[in-house]
Parts: sequence; C-alpha cells; structure tokens
Amino acid sequence: MKLRFSHPPLSSFSLASLTDIVLLLLVFFLLASTYVIQPGIKVELPSSETAQVVDQKSIIITITRDGAVWVGDEKTTLDGVGALLRRQIISGTAQTIVIKADRTVSLETAVKVIDRIKAAGGERFLIATVREEP
Repeated sequence: MKLRFSHPPLSSFSLASLTDIVLLLLVFFLLASTYVIQPGIKVELPSSETAQVVDQKSIIITITRDGAVWVGDEKTTLDGVGALLRRQIISGTAQTIVIKADRTVSLETAVKVIDRIKAAGGERFLIATVREEP
C-alpha cells in the first residue's frame, strides 16, 4: 500500500524559528550575566541608614576579619599601604579612596589605615557600608 501525501515534501528548511531561539538565548544570557556576584575579598560591611553608591574609579582598601590589608587586589601589610597608595595616586587613576573594613575590625586598625592614607597623600576617603533594611 502506497501512501499519498496531499502536500509535497519541503525541499528547504526555514531558519526563522532557529534564529528566534538563538536571540532568546542571547537575551537570557545577557540578563543573567548582570546578576553575577562581584569578585573580590569577602568582608561583612557595617550597616548604615545613609549608605550611597560610589563610582568604580575609586581605590579600594579592604581590611579583612583577620587583619589582612588589601589595596585593590594586592595584599600588603599595614606599613605597605602607603607605598601602594602613593603609586596609584601619582598615576592619577583615582583620587577617592574607599575603605571596606569588616564589621569586626577594631577601630584602632581602621584609624591606622586612615593615617597611612593621609600620609600617602590621600585627601578624600570614604568608609563603605551597606544600607540598613527598614
């Protein structure tokens, strides 16, 4: 028994549906990539009611829970902060310095870092916080 088709078989393939799927995947990956966690040194910032967003052109100094000090992505000692800061301030990459200290870091350690910032020529510095939830 031979089957008869009312429509002849297609000799070409339409790519319209394939391009729709590719575009949807592209949009999905673009949207999903905005939710990627920022890499860096993990610290628990103190909370504040007046926290504001700062531009990305700042020099970031991170003080971790165990007292390690990072200038950008370079680990240094408390005494080495000044030399690294002077190098970045002279190059003119950024003038605002953001201090990201863990909430358990002592006030004395934070003040020592601020002293090193001022000695290196840093005039503007901010202390990073997270906004309190009401």
